Amino acid sequence: MTENLLLAFGLTLFAGLATGIGSLLAFFTSHTNTKFLSVTLGFSAGVMIYVSMVEIFVKAKVALVDAMGVVPGNWLTVGGFFGGMILIAAIDKFIPKQSNPHELKTVEDMNQPSMVNGKPDLLKMGTFTALAIGIHNFPEGIATFTSALQDPALGIAIAVAIAIHNIPEGIAVSVPVYFATGDKKKAFKLSFLSGLSEPIGALAAYLFLMPFLNDIMFGIIFAAVAGIMVFISLDELLPAAKRYDETHLSIYGLIAGMAVMAVSLLLFI
Repeated sequence: MTENLLLAFGLTLFAGLATGIGSLLAFFTSHTNTKFLSVTLGFSAGVMIYVSMVEIFVKAKVALVDAMGVVPGNWLTVGGFFGGMILIAAIDKFIPKQSNPHELKTVEDMNQPSMVNGKPDLLKMGTFTALAIGIHNFPEGIATFTSALQDPALGIAIAVAIAIHNIPEGIAVSVPVYFATGDKKKAFKLSFLSGLSEPIGALAAYLFLMPFLNDIMFGIIFAAVAGIMVFISLDELLPAAKRYDETHLSIYGLIAGMAVMAVSLLLFI
């Protein structure tokens, strides 16, 4: 149990701090490989959608049906699934559009010295973007943690998928902060700190959910996690992947993500 706990926290920390990788890419590269970005974002969406619908939703349903019976168990599974979607949609709803972390930036944006002009509105936008990412990533931390605790292999797959999707979010924080201040360290610090909400989400799950974790609570959480990840994939990852798309690369990435996830699940049967 202790080993699983440490792995779950470690995976959540890894996924969250991938925002810092986005910052580093912005600082130390001069060109955005849009083809690679499109494929990887599509891949991440494929992993999330497949594992949510084929594995997590099914586990939630089995747990709830076993605990409550066929009819109430199925209804609660569906309710938890759409409840997770409503939760993440509500979080998005209250994030100001100009600070939305899904307004993706590219590395090229960082490398425009003429843009570094000390505008306070840009600093405000970058700070709010960091805060928005922090709020948005909190339930993702719960998702990664609970999944890894239940099934370490599943947790690894989810952590990698979330880490991929956090990289462009890190760039989204760094670019406006750097424009406003010309300070790469400050931009990196804000980007890095925004990812800490995921391990904080894991800690919250451990402190407030673990003491009540029976079959019913587990089923509801897993159903909600499936809903959250499907929503993230449809609302964030696929639109972002399509933005950088060339010759259907995002769809190939999506299919590859599903295939890799399918094979990995079969290997652990």
